[in-house]
Amino acid sequence: MTDPLFKRVALIGIGLIGSSLAHNIRAHKLAGHIAISTRRSETLARAEELGLGDSYHLEAAEAVKDADLVILCVPVGSCGAVTKEIALALMAGAIVSDVGSVKGSVIQQMRPHLPDSVHFVPAHPIAGTEQSGPDAGFLELFENRWCILTPVEGTDPEATERLRRFWEACGSTVETMTAEHHDLVLAIVSHVPHLIAYNIVGTAADLETVTQQEVVKFSASGFRDFTRIAASDPTMWRDVFLTNRDAVLEMLARFSEDLASLQRAIRWGDGDALFDLFTRTRAIRRGIVEAGQDTAKPDFGRDHTRAPAGKS
Repeated sequence: MTDPLFKRVALIGIGLIGSSLAHNIRAHKLAGHIAISTRRSETLARAEELGLGDSYHLEAAEAVKDADLVILCVPVGSCGAVTKEIALALMAGAIVSDVGSVKGSVIQQMRPHLPDSVHFVPAHPIAGTEQSGPDAGFLELFENRWCILTPVEGTDPEATERLRRFWEACGSTVETMTAEHHDLVLAIVSHVPHLIAYNIVGTAADLETVTQQEVVKFSASGFRDFTRIAASDPTMWRDVFLTNRDAVLEMLARFSEDLASLQRAIRWGDGDALFDLFTRTRAIRRGIVEAGQDTAKPDFGRDHTRAPAGKS
């Protein structure tokens, strides 16, 4: 029997990502001890009811004692305050990481508080659902999904390699890049799409000529899928947009220019321009399916055995 990759892993925050990590650490025997910390006593109690950890702590500094891997699973806007709270309790040689979808701001917040004796390897598992809380986690969340590492300059390569093995054991494919490049990429593939989803659902809710009841009743597949994205955790996404402001605004400017071109094509009846755009975007979808990042099954593989509400 091989020794676990880490002796003690401290998970600070036990929402979707934290609880899914707990399931993976347990199932794949990645640590001898799982310490869980969260500020809300009811959330901590629920994590204990679910058996997600081995010890449970309202104080994050208590959870990180003797931990050789500490992962912050909190909204990106909270990373600095949490790091300051745990800094003096961190064990020398520990790897400190996070799961935030913004890396530049997280590094700026956390790095000043971390002692030189620890290894700082920021990470971002590109996986999630619209659900949150300790009940939302599941073992397969990271399976065949990417996890990006953005180690800071001067980080021990062995620490980065250990964290890579950890995420690979959770089912992820791992890639390393700079924090700046990560934030630009995620702005277009994740952050701006979420912003558009929040906006279009809000627009529909504000329409005076369409009642909210009609919006729900006649929700077609496009709008329905926007509502799934727009149901994501408000605190997390508020922090994402505020902390990745520059990259998001850059991509929004590009999107606005392209949207204006699309408006002109519709106004002037330029069918060729519309057809060319739709052909190119269809090819992107095919590429995503071929890369294993989604299914080619109709309607995203949804189960249609249940009749819609109001139907017998």
